Amino acid sequence: MTEPPLEPRSSGADLVLGPVGQEIVFENDRVRVWHIRLEPGEAQPLHRHDHPYLVVAVQGAKNVIQTVDGVRIDADEPTGGVVYRDPGAVHMLTNVGDTTYLARLVELK
Repeated sequence: MTEPPLEPRSSGADLVLGPVGQEIVFENDRVRVWHIRLEPGEAQPLHRHDHPYLVVAVQGAKNVIQTVDGVRIDADEPTGGVVYRDPGAVHMLTNVGDTTYLARLVELK
């Protein structure tokens, strides 16, 4: 699955940023794997990816990516779907659907 790129128009240097996910479940010198769980209506706070990454939807949901610059991207993520993204914009992720979203985010160091 290919998603539109997130353009890094703002560095977010003056913002307080949260973590990429709720918990690091694995890390070595090449990858870092995050656990993400969002209940309906719940959001992952503003954060920035400093490495390219893959998102694997363990349990899909209807999500919205909102960048700090106001760009909104509908991100319907089906169960089993995989998305690759380059590092970039400061953004948050919100589960706007009615199912729990579970994912593993794999950062490529």
